[in-house]
Amino acid sequence: MASPIVKVDDKHVPLYRIVWIADLPHFCGEEDCQREGYYEIRLDVDDSVWTNAQERDEVLEAMNRWCGDPRDDPNNGMY
Repeated sequence: MASPIVKVDDKHVPLYRIVWIADLPHFCGEEDCQREGYYEIRLDVDDSVWTNAQERDEVLEAMNRWCGDPRDDPNNGMY
C-alpha cells in the first residue's frame, strides 16, 4: 500500500485531507499577492497549501497511487 502521507513544501499532508488540486497556477492580479504562480492544494476545513508545478505533479501521482487512477478503471467510472 502506498503511503497516505505526502510532503508539500515543508509540510507532511495526509492524502485523505486533500479536497482538490489546482490545474492552473494562481493568478489574481493583486500587486502584493504572495501566491502568484503557485498551485493551490485545497484541504478540508477551509485550509490550503501552495506549491510549485513539480510538487503538485508529485502529489497528483501520490493520489493516483493511493486511490487508483480513474483512467485505469475498465468501467470508466460507470457502475
